[in-house]
Amino acid sequence: DKAFKHIIQLMDESGLKPETHNLRVGVKGGGCSGLSYVMDFDDTIEPTDETVEIKGQLRVVIDRKSILYLFGTELNYSDGLNGKGFQWENPNASRTCGCGESFAL
Repeated sequence: DKAFKHIIQLMDESGLKPETHNLRVGVKGGGCSGLSYVMDFDDTIEPTDETVEIKGQLRVVIDRKSILYLFGTELNYSDGLNGKGFQWENPNASRTCGCGESFAL
């Protein structure tokens, strides 16, 4: 719920509407563990993309290659004293880096 609310807030602050823009998440090569998470807003959905609708208000778009790495992953948001930011909980990762931004399988 915190991640969802924060994403909607970020979209609002950027002047983006969930009706016209999506949250695109994916994986790219790099980072200290080999693969890095990526997340951005965009207004396109490719024929090969997978989409998930959250609470009927937000479309999450994932490219076909990334879905294999992200299957079952949960995105959380922390605003506590130990740091603010998104946290990826990926059951497919065999190891993660200290910052939580990259992983290995």
